[in-house]
Amino acid sequence: MEKVCFGVDIGGTGVKVGLFSEEGKLIDNWTFPTRKTEQGKDIVEDVGDFVNNKIEELKLSKDNVLGIGVGIPGPVTDDGEVLELANLGYGYFNIEKILGARTGLLIKAANDANVAALGEQWQGGGMGYSSMVLATLGTGVGGGIIINNKVVAGSKGAAGEIGHIHLNDEETATCGCGKCGCLEQYASATGIVRMANNLLKDTDEASALRDFPEISAKTVFDCAKKGDALALRVVDEACDYLGRAFGHVSQVVDPEAFVIGGGVSKAGDILTETIKKHYNKYVMKTLRNKEFKLATLGNDAGIYGSARMILSRK
Repeated sequence: MEKVCFGVDIGGTGVKVGLFSEEGKLIDNWTFPTRKTEQGKDIVEDVGDFVNNKIEELKLSKDNVLGIGVGIPGPVTDDGEVLELANLGYGYFNIEKILGARTGLLIKAANDANVAALGEQWQGGGMGYSSMVLATLGTGVGGGIIINNKVVAGSKGAAGEIGHIHLNDEETATCGCGKCGCLEQYASATGIVRMANNLLKDTDEASALRDFPEISAKTVFDCAKKGDALALRVVDEACDYLGRAFGHVSQVVDPEAFVIGGGVSKAGDILTETIKKHYNKYVMKTLRNKEFKLATLGNDAGIYGSARMILSRK
């Protein structure tokens, strides 16, 4: 019987599970709701029960299941200790021990952004690069760093938090992390809308954005592509912040490429080209002209990266 593994991506509202062949082909995938009862302690048990039931349903032998890789929305140490899942109300626990005991399988866990980076490097927008940085631009800004084919996790699994690089000393609004002036406040979907609304209030400049009762990051980019001057200013400012943050990151880890994912990445070339223009202003000559790519795996990046953690260990 063919050997397989499971890749799991735990999110705030849903848990994605993928079944992969030993060669890395996605065979099937499923989603079930994230249960937040008991301060989130039911989540790990739910994952274990779901995998056990799938193994039984699909008539798999556990001898042919290589293991379960898991992406966690929080810091994870190399030995599986989850220090905190703030958004799920869960404190310290060791997911590898708990899930391993419940399934009898090899478990490998890591931060979800790092896992997504691994997935994109393996079979997504980062294919062909041994060193890359993934930036996910969604409600917030997440990041994952891979250098010489290894995830840079840090001492407590919290490396790669590029969304909280400080960029603006004049900012008075508070970021979700408790600081002010973070990249996330300008380059996330939420931040782009905030900047656009502030500009619309501060000026009488004509703009197609005024025709919308409520704008989104997509609205801003769509109007910018049509040449709307105010929308173009918002895009340029957001990309300037991204270029500056990537410049800081590049001068520390020197990746071959930056891969941009998350909902904002659907804007396409206008995003990557504008980031590249600003990035080159903020780095020394040796680090200029990096590759800027769009992520391709979408919401599946996490399950791919989780599976990769298991398959790379066999």
